Amino acid sequence: METRAPYVLIGSFVLAAIVAVFGFVYWLNNTGGIGPRTNYHVQFQGPVPGLLVGAGVLFNGIRVGEVTQLGLAPDNPRFVNATISVASATPVRADTRVGLDFQGLTGVPVVTLEGGMIVARSGEPLTLIAEAGAGQSMTQAARDALRRVDTVLEDNSGPLKDTIANLKTFSDGLARNTGKIDGILAGLEKMTGGGTPAQKITYDLRAPQNLGPAGKTFSASLAIPEPTAVAMLQTQRMLFSPVGDNPGFADFLWADSIPKLVQARLIDSFENYDIAHAPLRTTDLGQADYQLLIDIRRFRIATEGEIRVEIALSARIVDKNGKAVASRIIEASEKLDKVEPAAAVAAFDTAFARIAKELIGWTVQAV
Repeated sequence: METRAPYVLIGSFVLAAIVAVFGFVYWLNNTGGIGPRTNYHVQFQGPVPGLLVGAGVLFNGIRVGEVTQLGLAPDNPRFVNATISVASATPVRADTRVGLDFQGLTGVPVVTLEGGMIVARSGEPLTLIAEAGAGQSMTQAARDALRRVDTVLEDNSGPLKDTIANLKTFSDGLARNTGKIDGILAGLEKMTGGGTPAQKITYDLRAPQNLGPAGKTFSASLAIPEPTAVAMLQTQRMLFSPVGDNPGFADFLWADSIPKLVQARLIDSFENYDIAHAPLRTTDLGQADYQLLIDIRRFRIATEGEIRVEIALSARIVDKNGKAVASRIIEASEKLDKVEPAAAVAAFDTAFARIAKELIGWTVQAV
């Protein structure tokens, strides 16, 4: 039995396929694709390596069309003419900047459009002029830069040779004088306080031992607070008047700041006189009947005229109520034959012994 072909079904399928193809083309060129196109003439003032027909056209980074035609300018073979087809809605202006960019690892070239404010006259064909060097790739730019550097080096080869020769002479001189340079640097380091700091030598003030028998002992408790002094005396360094450079005392240090050192040795002196009624260091351990308040006026080496050490204290005794019972100034000086640390400390010991004896006798009589 002969099979009848479904001609109607086959014809309907072919007709539907043709309609679908035409519909897809219409959609691609209107609503679904880029839509209406506008052609622009672009002129590159130099080579455009790798640019091909069909390459993308980007406006502010967005793809808006492609290159449709490429050719050399007939009047100037160094120029390249191109035709680009972009979406009609793209805001291309007469002053839109044109360039060539290389995308991806392979450096695929695309035409780039940016900005623009000047609107072209209606009906006037618009020609966009690319920036000079727009088609230059990074490789070409590097080559041009190296070529310019090579030109500069070639033009200045003589001075460069002289500079290198001078550097060699200078380095040879440094090599010959390495020892001297090390000495200079060590001196600079020492002068600026760098390197290993010099070891300081500490000196103590000695309290007098032989104060004689205690003719009169303390009948009341006594406290000796830390003496007061101007800021200059709040130091462990040896002080000079007038102030000058004394290199022999660069490493000199008193055992403590001058006020604390004087306080400690005065207490030691009072203890050596009457250990049974030794004064308190501070009033924190209890309320003393009297306080011996000391203000240090001078504690220095005087170098004007006869060289000597000078100690001057202002002493005041106050009772529990803060009433001054007695006050006086005690001074002592000792001639110094040689300005050096050991002799100076010995002179201070002698002067301080006289002050301590006088201060103890006066305090015993006052309290």
